[in-house]
Amino acid sequence: MSLTIEKNDCVELSFTGYANGTVFDSNIPEDLKQLNQEAKPQPLIFFVGQGMVVRGLDREIEGKEIGKPYTAHVLSKEAYGPRSSTLIKTIPLRVFLEKNVNPQPGMAFALDNTIAHIRAVSGARVIADLNHPLAGKDLDYKFTIVRKIEDKKEKSEIFFKLFLGNLPNIEVLENKVVVKASKAFEAFVNAVKEPFKTLVGSDLEFIESKENAPEKAEEKSNPAPEESAETIQQSL
Repeated sequence: MSLTIEKNDCVELSFTGYANGTVFDSNIPEDLKQLNQEAKPQPLIFFVGQGMVVRGLDREIEGKEIGKPYTAHVLSKEAYGPRSSTLIKTIPLRVFLEKNVNPQPGMAFALDNTIAHIRAVSGARVIADLNHPLAGKDLDYKFTIVRKIEDKKEKSEIFFKLFLGNLPNIEVLENKVVVKASKAFEAFVNAVKEPFKTLVGSDLEFIESKENAPEKAEEKSNPAPEESAETIQQSL
C-alpha cells in the first residue's frame, strides 16, 4: 500500500522550479548547476499546508506518494501573485549616498521588510521595484517527496528551526516534549503550544534551566534581510 501525504505532514522535497522554462531554484544537483556551478543543494523540509512553500505547490503535495516523481503547473496567483505598480517606488538618491552606497541598476537592497531591486537611476532619483522577481509569472515544478519525517525528536527540531531559528534543549517523552531553556524562552513556548501539537503531535512543556539556553540553528538559505539601505546585494 502506497503512503500518501496529508496536510500537516512533515516532508523532505527534492525539486526544481522553472519560470518561462528557466530554472530559478532547485536542490537537484544537475539542475542547480544551471544557476551556480559552485552551489551545493540544500534539503527542503517543511510542514505541508502551512504556507512554507508557494501556495500552489503546497496544495499539489497533498495526496501525493512518497518516492514518485511529479510535475505541477502553478499559476501566478497561486505563486508570488501579480505585479503591482504600487510597489514601484521613487527614492531620493541622497538616501543611498548618505549610506556611502552608489546605486546602480540591477542592485538589490532591503526595504520595508522585502527586497527592492533598482530598475533605474535618473538624476537625483532612484526607481526601485518591490515586486518579487517572480511576481506575475506562472511557475512549473518537478518534484519528488523524498521522505515523510515521523521521528518525534527530528520533527520537534525541525519545528523550532522553522518557527524560531533556534534549537532549544528538548527531551522527548512518550506523550509530550519538554523544552529546557532560560526563562526568556517560556513566552515563545507558550505561544506555539497549539501549532506544535497540531504539527508534531505532542504536548509542549517548558522547564526553566539556566544552564541550557537555546543554541543558534544553522543559518537559513534565505535569511530575512535587515531593514537598511546598507544591505545592498547583487540582484538575483
